[in-house]
Amino acid sequence: MITRLRHLLGRAVEALPEPLSLRLRPARYRYDRAERPPAPRVPDTEVRLFIGHANYASQGFTFARSAERLPGVGAVNMHLLAGTSVFGFPADLPVPPAVFQHSSHWRRELFRTVSENFTHVIIESAKPLFGKLFDHDVVAEITALREHGVSVALLAHGSELRLPSRHVLIDEWSPYAEGRWPDTPRLERTARHVRSVLERTGAPLFVTTQEMLLDWPAATWLPLAIEPQRWATTAPVLERDRPVVVHAPTNPYLKGTALIEPVLESLHDEGVIEYRRLPLIPTHEMPAAIADADVVLDQFCAGIYSVASVEAMAAGRVTVAHLHDQVLQTVRDRLGLEVPMVSATPATLEAALRDMVANPAPYRELAAKGPAFVTEAHDGRATADTLRPFLLGG
Repeated sequence: MITRLRHLLGRAVEALPEPLSLRLRPARYRYDRAERPPAPRVPDTEVRLFIGHANYASQGFTFARSAERLPGVGAVNMHLLAGTSVFGFPADLPVPPAVFQHSSHWRRELFRTVSENFTHVIIESAKPLFGKLFDHDVVAEITALREHGVSVALLAHGSELRLPSRHVLIDEWSPYAEGRWPDTPRLERTARHVRSVLERTGAPLFVTTQEMLLDWPAATWLPLAIEPQRWATTAPVLERDRPVVVHAPTNPYLKGTALIEPVLESLHDEGVIEYRRLPLIPTHEMPAAIADADVVLDQFCAGIYSVASVEAMAAGRVTVAHLHDQVLQTVRDRLGLEVPMVSATPATLEAALRDMVANPAPYRELAAKGPAFVTEAHDGRATADTLRPFLLGG
């Protein structure tokens, strides 16, 4: 009864004019009105796309820019800021968490603007765009948007769709193997929830990594997109006696950091390589850190290549990850391209690094193919082509 009364009281307070509502709220439910972002900018185009709100590795922002390559398409991305984020990813509409969580007035205005002015919406990671406005029910959101004539698709970036119980059966290095990732039970529940959303809504699904096609075969691979010129460098590769090898474990469990660091530290102590574990740094500092490396190590558990690999290839670095054959074949089938990366597992990484030091020429040649590959596959053009049927039909 008390919980019910608190809920009703909260609803009543939210319905009051915002200045009065803020004064009546407990401190933990307040927000700074000065931080309230404006309503989203509505593009002056026939097709208007709204993307939100995860923006992992700034992909929501770059997908919006990719969509705008299409004729008559304008796009806006929303990014719900993480309270501890240091990356500084660009976004058209950055939203402070306190406003998103506690401003019912702002949520209502956001829904009104999106539902009445945008023709298409892509919801990232099945994360509700409007929070408590629809009780955090993304299915209800999709229904409401469709009732306003908005076309809705979902976008999965990785762990929200990848089913741990499936992945662990196909890869001995899976991050979901027993004892490797404490969050595995939660990720299993999340992946099953996303499946439920897809089944209940029938919404089309885009996935950013090819391996997720095994999780939802009806999905469409949406190539990652970056700005290749930001990563271009003339710095030489594998010309030092002791090459610099970098690893940026934004998620150590998914990257397999614990599986590879003993090898890296041993080779470092032996003087074979100089190993640098990159800390969490703002995105504008990453190009210089990558340019100063010879070899970039991405992930060694999931079987994919991520934004980090794309950026390293754009910089012409030797890029190494554990890659499933299905991932490489998908790129061949879709784009007719070979991925210029070194595929290695935690068990073969040491041999690969020693070979780079002893025989650098073929690795330099492979790294030199990276910028052209990224320009062809990941500069936004292939992304725009993939979005074309959803946005323009046909």
